[in-house]
Formats: sequence, structure tokens, C-alpha cells
Amino acid sequence: MTSPADESAIIAGRFLAARRAAKGLDDYPGPLPRTLDEAYAIQDAAIAAWGKTIVGWKVGRVLPPLAERFGTDRLAGPIFADQVVSANGDPVSMPIYAEGFAAGEAEFLLRIGTPPSPGQARLGLAEAASLIGSVHVGIEIASSPLGSINALGPVAVVSDFGNNNGLVIGPEILDWQTSAFEDWDVTTLVDGQPVGSGQASSFPDGAIGAARFLFELLAKRGIPIEAGQWISSGAVTGVHDVSPGQRVEAVFGGQYRVGCQVEAAPPE
Repeated sequence: MTSPADESAIIAGRFLAARRAAKGLDDYPGPLPRTLDEAYAIQDAAIAAWGKTIVGWKVGRVLPPLAERFGTDRLAGPIFADQVVSANGDPVSMPIYAEGFAAGEAEFLLRIGTPPSPGQARLGLAEAASLIGSVHVGIEIASSPLGSINALGPVAVVSDFGNNNGLVIGPEILDWQTSAFEDWDVTTLVDGQPVGSGQASSFPDGAIGAARFLFELLAKRGIPIEAGQWISSGAVTGVHDVSPGQRVEAVFGGQYRVGCQVEAAPPE
């Protein structure tokens, strides 16, 4: 009989094989996890087997009624060093799995200035905010070999790196503490056409709430978090499907802009 740990490793290995080959998955590669704890066990196995350096974490929403079912309104996944690009005015290209799921998401990116105390399982919002060193605008590239990943729900998303495949870091927000950035209007455009708008203040406890959630989750999972790491705090305007060759741009508060081209990921 296959143990839970072995089952997690098998599923993680199938996701990683698809990522390495840049091939799609027609179905979830094993029994669908029943709980988020089971899904995070698969994520942990995948992180260990992938062997790449984590430089941040994406935080995504879990919407009702699934939030009530799973007892949380957010989920998380790792962001790896080789998938982070700074957009400094030069053309930026980001990989997506052309045979799977792919989307571009406008996000506020929080950079950790001071990590929380190891094992600190509860934080207030003000305490979480005090640990943030800077805030940037950016774009998360959400992509997975599994085309149905979002339709299958949070357990599928969590088990494949939170459906993350990269981060585009845009300009830093000056004086972010007094900028009221969470109330800014944010717009996402695909090939120059607006596809969504919103404000981070519509999230539970805003973008800082994403940081608090992540700090508490990683403490529970026994995963250290370091100064300088990034938190991609949630899709402000929604999840917008993209295909190879398209350009994604995001405008924040009418004053900050970031963009990238998406291309089919090559095999590794």
C-alpha cells in the first residue's frame, strides 16, 4: 500500500516532469487531495525535488463557498529565483505552459524587510506591515501544465506551486506607508485592451492581509522566511487568461506601469 508521503512524492514528480518537458497534463496526476494539508504536502515534496532557490511566495484568494469549506480565504505557493525578472524599461519575456493554464495578474509585491520571529504563529496587521521593507508594482505569471488547475479548486492550485510560474517586478512605490496604495485603481491590459480593474482594498485585510496570512502559514509549515524575499499579494483585477505572443500590462493608480510579453516555455 502506498503511504501518504509516497503518494505526495509521486504526484509532485508528475507535475515536475510536465514542467521540465513543458508539456500539458490532461488530468490531475493522481488522486485529488481532500484537504489543503494534503495539498501542501505535495507542494513540499515538489519544492524538495525541484531543488531551486525560493525567493518569494505568491498568495492567492480562496473565494466563497470554498473559503468556508477549507477554512481559509487564501493559499500560497513558492516563487523561484530563475523565474523573477525586474522590468527596468527593457523588453521582458515570461514563460507560460502553452498546453496548460496561463494567466497574467496585476499584483502589489511586498518585499520583506525584517522576517518574523521563527515559529511566530499569530501576527496583527500592524505587526505584519512593520515587517515589510518596500512595496513594488508587478505582474504574477500564473501557469501550470494542468489546464484545469483553477477549475479543480484550491487543492489542485496549492499542489502545483500555487499555480505560479514567475514574477515581473516593476517600480517601487515611494512612501508606500502613506500612499494608500491599497485603495488605488488598478487596470490590467492584454494586447492593449483593458480586461479587468479593481483595488487591493477589496481583499480581506488588503494586501497586508496577504503578508500576515503568509507569515502565519509558513510558521505552521516550519518554513523559514528571509529578509529580501517577495510576497506577491494577490490578483487585484482578477485572473486573465493569456496565450504565447500576447503582452500583459498593468497600471497602478494612474502613475505606475509594468508589462511583459508571454512566450511558450521551452523544455528544461
